[in-house]
Amino acid sequence: MHQPNDGSPAAGRGSRRSPVQRRTLLGCAWIGLSGLLLFTVLLVLVKADWSPLSRLDHGWAAALHRYALRHPVWTAAMQTLADLGAPWTMRALLGAAALWLWCVRARVLAGWVLAVGLLGWVASAAGRALIGRPRPHFVDPVAAGSGAGFPSGHAIASAVTCGALLVLLRPRADRTARAVAGTGAALTVLAVGWTRLALGVHYPSDVLAGWAAAAVVLAAAMLAVELWLPGRLGRDVRRLHRRQRSRVQRVLAEPPPPEYATEHDPSRF
Repeated sequence: MHQPNDGSPAAGRGSRRSPVQRRTLLGCAWIGLSGLLLFTVLLVLVKADWSPLSRLDHGWAAALHRYALRHPVWTAAMQTLADLGAPWTMRALLGAAALWLWCVRARVLAGWVLAVGLLGWVASAAGRALIGRPRPHFVDPVAAGSGAGFPSGHAIASAVTCGALLVLLRPRADRTARAVAGTGAALTVLAVGWTRLALGVHYPSDVLAGWAAAAVVLAAAMLAVELWLPGRLGRDVRRLHRRQRSRVQRVLAEPPPPEYATEHDPSRF
């Protein structure tokens, strides 16, 4: 007789995976492979200096740089937005989320959040060090970036952070809240990526490669945990859901204050 999976590693390995776990594994594999394919294609085209991509990159960079020079207010706004979406800001958000998860005893989920933040940083640093693609160069730059340009560190950090926070929020929110959160996350990622183009510190292919690398990081971390500790992420997510539900139930079950009960006592009438 089939025994339910209690969330332990031994039970997960010794029993068949649930449909939800199988869908999670397949979805993560599809996302990871798609991101890896896109990143690989961009890398090959960049290293080969493929003319259409090179013209696109340099054309966008030149046009946006001219616009930034003519509109200093726009440029200042883009710089402020870029500072708010800086990698250290995003990693701080992930660190705070991991600390909170650890405090509420969702330890596997906390480890996963830390892992995606660390992997995102490694992917950004290693990719730029190994590939070494120069950033756009202008005689009169409006902003400066350090290191190589491919892939964009801002793009990786923002996409990894927003993706991880969506994973944490999704089981605890209704459909409307999920749609709002997903839209907000997508706009945040797009806005941070756009600032790198508007300020002339990255090419479009750098930003696209950053988003692709972030997809690989998120999917790989999820796959690793699901394969190593089957069901543990789901158990931590359910723990968070139960904590929220019990808190709401306690609020609803609290007796009304004495003055409210006196004012609404039917025996007074």
